[in-house]
Amino acid sequence: MSETFSLEGNDFIPLCNLLKVLGWCDSGAMAKAVIDEGAVTVNGQVEVRKRCKIVAGQVVHFNGQTVTVSE
Repeated sequence: MSETFSLEGNDFIPLCNLLKVLGWCDSGAMAKAVIDEGAVTVNGQVEVRKRCKIVAGQVVHFNGQTVTVSE
């Protein structure tokens, strides 16, 4: 499943917040845990920085779901 997320004028969104906003994780704590486990990729690379700044053009993948971030 692929979707698009708009930053709506913001420069970035922290990775853990993105997972929570999309509903992929029930809580911030869960989002941080799956990032710690190496279960999330950004542009095809495993990302373990919980507050990694996700900017427009990046593609985030987790648990069979993919989101493309736009401005």
